[in-house]
Amino acid sequence: MDPPIRKTFAGSRRVFSFSIIIWVFLAVLVSSSEYKCDFKAIFNFGDSNSDTGGFWAAFPAESGPFGMTYFKKPSGRAADGRLIVDFLAQALGLPFISPYLQSIGSDFRHGANFATLASTVLLPNTSLFVTGISPFSLAIQLNQIKAFKARVDEKAPGPLPSPDIFGKSLYTLYIGQNDFTSNLKSIGIAGVKEYLPQVVAQIAATVQELYGLGGRTFLVLNIAPVGCYPAFLVQLPHNSSDLDMYGCMVSYNNAVMDYNNMLKNALTQTRRALPDASVIYVDIYSIMLELFRHPKSHGLIYGTKACCGYGGGDYNFNPQVYCGNSRIINGSTVKATACEDPYNYVSWDGIHATEAANKLVTLAILNGSYFDPPFPIHQLCDLQPIG
Repeated sequence: MDPPIRKTFAGSRRVFSFSIIIWVFLAVLVSSSEYKCDFKAIFNFGDSNSDTGGFWAAFPAESGPFGMTYFKKPSGRAADGRLIVDFLAQALGLPFISPYLQSIGSDFRHGANFATLASTVLLPNTSLFVTGISPFSLAIQLNQIKAFKARVDEKAPGPLPSPDIFGKSLYTLYIGQNDFTSNLKSIGIAGVKEYLPQVVAQIAATVQELYGLGGRTFLVLNIAPVGCYPAFLVQLPHNSSDLDMYGCMVSYNNAVMDYNNMLKNALTQTRRALPDASVIYVDIYSIMLELFRHPKSHGLIYGTKACCGYGGGDYNFNPQVYCGNSRIINGSTVKATACEDPYNYVSWDGIHATEAANKLVTLAILNGSYFDPPFPIHQLCDLQPIG
């Protein structure tokens, strides 16, 4: 539905360009004063959009070209480089947040990342090896931070934070996309909508449980416009009349908007129940939609075309040959390879965003225009410029 989106994005390109001016100003300001930030750690919960290595620590198998842009090797991230949570940590003056499941080389003094690729909010009712859904659902991630806190409280040895860290941390939740998309092809929008209220209720309940552990500041990111992602444009049933002028599927994006509104309303109720907490709804949908619709306005070129994939064409995505993999098709071995210029793309592999897109999203978030209610993060931290 175009009017609400246009209203959300009134002056959006000005907001994006204004973000760059703000970061230049902040760089000068921070360099001339003592750095301070109320947030000493980040505790993140999510799926592949914010997993910094948890899944591949549990099931080691990741290969290139993932990580090619920043890390120059696979880094446990479903992207060519850094994710939103990485840029957010950098902006808060924190190191990258170690995955909770990574036993070697982790340092949890500044938080922990409980996200894993393919995670859902609801408990999966099948095996990873049958459907590809991670066993580490949001409920499991919640149990993990409870176990983590117990170890911190008993002052266990190792690189752990002080017990008072839980009230001085930023809690980020970026999860729900797999609940929305995993059954979308088989049961359709109507079928998925039947259990989305459970998804929203579980996220709201998780925020309340994290509050009970000491959390007071929560950023809850909504779902991005799946109707614009190359993988879903290839795999989900639709006809040409369902495509808008930007090449995105209207019906699926409308369904995402319905879910996002449900999430927003649930967080409003949660906020009333926790009056001394900041429970912030973050509108990732609007930011990503703008990038998909107007990539060139933000220094990119390709919106609905994947950088890493096989097949070329409008989407460069073939579900038989996922990014970095090889497969025999019609008697020939083919491989899904990466483009040489991921900085020109919104989509990395058809499902996830590139580092370039993640950076733009983070800049837009920290600008403050996509928080509901407004949240003065720039007053709580001397935000560092992100490179």
